[in-house]
Amino acid sequence: MTAILVPQKGATSMTIFVMVRVGSRYESRQINGASHFIEHLMFKGTKRRPNTQILTQTIDRYGAEYNAFTGKDLTAYYIKIAAEQTPLAIDILNDMLFHSLYDPKEIDRERGVIVEEINMYEDNPRMHLEDLLEGALFPRSTLGWNIAGPREVIRNVTRDQLIDYLDSYYVPSRITVVVAGKIMPGTEALLHKTFGKVTQHHKGKEDEFAPFCPPKTLGCPVALQNKKTEQVQLGIAFHGISISHEDAPVASLLADILGGSMSSRLFIEIRERRGLCYSIRASHESLQDTGVFSVTAGLDKKRFPEAVKAIMNEVRSMARKPVPLTEIRRAKDHVRGSIMLAFEDSATQASWYGRQWTFLKRLETPEEKLKRLEKVSAKDIQRVAKKIFDSKRMAAAVIGPFPNAEPIRRLLVK
Repeated sequence: MTAILVPQKGATSMTIFVMVRVGSRYESRQINGASHFIEHLMFKGTKRRPNTQILTQTIDRYGAEYNAFTGKDLTAYYIKIAAEQTPLAIDILNDMLFHSLYDPKEIDRERGVIVEEINMYEDNPRMHLEDLLEGALFPRSTLGWNIAGPREVIRNVTRDQLIDYLDSYYVPSRITVVVAGKIMPGTEALLHKTFGKVTQHHKGKEDEFAPFCPPKTLGCPVALQNKKTEQVQLGIAFHGISISHEDAPVASLLADILGGSMSSRLFIEIRERRGLCYSIRASHESLQDTGVFSVTAGLDKKRFPEAVKAIMNEVRSMARKPVPLTEIRRAKDHVRGSIMLAFEDSATQASWYGRQWTFLKRLETPEEKLKRLEKVSAKDIQRVAKKIFDSKRMAAAVIGPFPNAEPIRRLLVK
């Protein structure tokens, strides 16, 4: 198990992040949702703290921030607390991950909680759009599966199935522990006494997930939820750049120019000039073997065709014409400023270094990343835009009062 210490000058708090290299893309149909289910169960009681109330009261009394999240290829747990409480934070996370009870009664109770979480996401169009969009973009891959899983699996998956999955992936070789902020004396020794004592009884699963093989053509599938709404939610996505690819910084800059700020192309053209939406953004997320470049917007349903055409025109223009140097300079400065502001937070620092080590086995500082970003040219941006914005590898999702997806698909591929 790797431990990373990230000292921060002037900090009075600390964040401990524990990252496990497992997520929904590792699952089978029979246990889809297991990674997320296990994350929930970690908060349900340990041998020394036998129920949720005891566990959470212990952390809450110090005003700590704590939570966990599950993604496609990562499950993470964190506590941010006053640095003087470092021993408690380390002990609690170690206790949760390696001494939880997984009480059958708690498992059955949590089934209902997770089903209600799924209901919450599906009832919120902005939240549900992402699931629909990924399902359309990755139709034959576990990357397109819902992280929370189908209700039927959550209601029926057994304790033995969950524990078997947990034992396979929650092993030292797949776990990274990061402590960032004010590093108290003795922190390293505490990590050795807790996380360092976890033994790997078996090899664990190192066979990983099935690699993503992009199809030659997607045919622009449109995942449509016909729903009576005042605002139409639109998502457009393309296969992007993997986390280790040299073009990853180019893709992030491309997303920033297109829709990463209030002065970005999409925001100015679609919202400010045309008044077609309230919110619109573009983003690029790099995964281990691919990426997701997406544009999402909440649009005026009466002017939906106009909005789709205008958005696609802005997307395609990135590949047609080189971006002016002044615009590239603004985007680079925006990314630089955003990173510097975020890095004042110890949780951001812990997450930054933890993700890098988990997926790349390297530790790059913000300054080193920004140096790579500075080298990105107008030719690079246009080249990557041509590569990503391929209409044969595009998918969309729409939530709104539409009975048929075909007219929407025709709008997108024109």
